[in-house]
Amino acid sequence: MKRLLLVLMLCLAAPLHAVQPEEMLDDPALEARARDISQGLRCLVCRNENIDESNAELAKDLRLLVRERLVAGDTNEEAVDYIVDRYGEYVLLKPTLTGANKLLWIAGPAMLLVALGIGFAFIRRRGHAPEQADLTEEEEKRLRSLLND
Repeated sequence: MKRLLLVLMLCLAAPLHAVQPEEMLDDPALEARARDISQGLRCLVCRNENIDESNAELAKDLRLLVRERLVAGDTNEEAVDYIVDRYGEYVLLKPTLTGANKLLWIAGPAMLLVALGIGFAFIRRRGHAPEQADLTEEEEKRLRSLLND
């Protein structure tokens, strides 16, 4: 019964957001935009969390920076571009498919295809046994005597 209650509590637990009340904007539309942008930005300390869910000080600074840019009149894209210019593309949870990132996106599947080709060639070559040389009668007798012993 206790396990069932524990599982139920874990299933119903809502994700926690690290945004503090003093960080929130008074304008609900701007706050919604800030939350939307924060969902796509990576916490540089936690690495696999967005800045909206991270409690790290750097994540808090990034949340405040996003809100400052929105209050200054930036569009969502301009605010994201500003942060990417300062911290690099690593700050994006979903990196763009441009420049050096194309090489990284293509390298994995390309290496898989090369490995499959090498494996296929190896197996295919290995499947063909070399032709056996004909043994002389003396060699056959010696082979039979060795096998019989």
